[in-house]
Amino acid sequence: MKLDANKQNIIFCDFDGTITVTDNIMDIMKHFQPSGWEDILRRIVDKEIPLQEGVGAMFALLPSSRKDEIIQFTRQSIRIREGFPELLEYVRENDFDFLVTSGGIDFFLLPTLAPFELRPEQIYCNGSDFSGEQIRITWPHPCDEQCDKGCGMCKTTIIRSYSPEKYNRILIGDSLSDFEGSKQADFVFARSHLAEECEKLGIAYRKFETFHDVINGLNALREGN
Repeated sequence: MKLDANKQNIIFCDFDGTITVTDNIMDIMKHFQPSGWEDILRRIVDKEIPLQEGVGAMFALLPSSRKDEIIQFTRQSIRIREGFPELLEYVRENDFDFLVTSGGIDFFLLPTLAPFELRPEQIYCNGSDFSGEQIRITWPHPCDEQCDKGCGMCKTTIIRSYSPEKYNRILIGDSLSDFEGSKQADFVFARSHLAEECEKLGIAYRKFETFHDVINGLNALREGN
């Protein structure tokens, strides 16, 4: 594969388990153990319920009164994957557009990304509302009329807004929320469950563990290797 030199390059990068080492929503659930969350997760994985419904239902098990405790936990537990600052430097030096497209939640995602000086318009994620008794997740970036998957934060809707006639569309991801996006993208960097899904569906991809692997892969794509 080779990037088309006549097109603008754009990267759609997942957050949980991609920019960060682990999935932060899962970390929150495993740490706070709200009753019933594991059954909801099973139903998401088995595709009995859409991702939006499942994530909303899991957070609704947690009382808003634990907001500060949950935020403190995420600040202590989140770790950035090796090479992320270098990737941002690479895309800036090589005129790539870069978007964070995440099914994660604003209260832990935005503080984590703040040191990296990304513009607000570069970040797509879900919102949160702690004003009621239980945590409520909000969905500012829903599916368009071409997607009926109940994504919550719909990556395919965002990818579709960038024409394949004008853009080389590159997705970096690891799990459930990236499955549909990988079918839309021109190039995929995958790890974990997304790599398994790409294998199963016959989607061409490059495997990565650090963002140094991604940088090397981008160089190879630019050179046609």
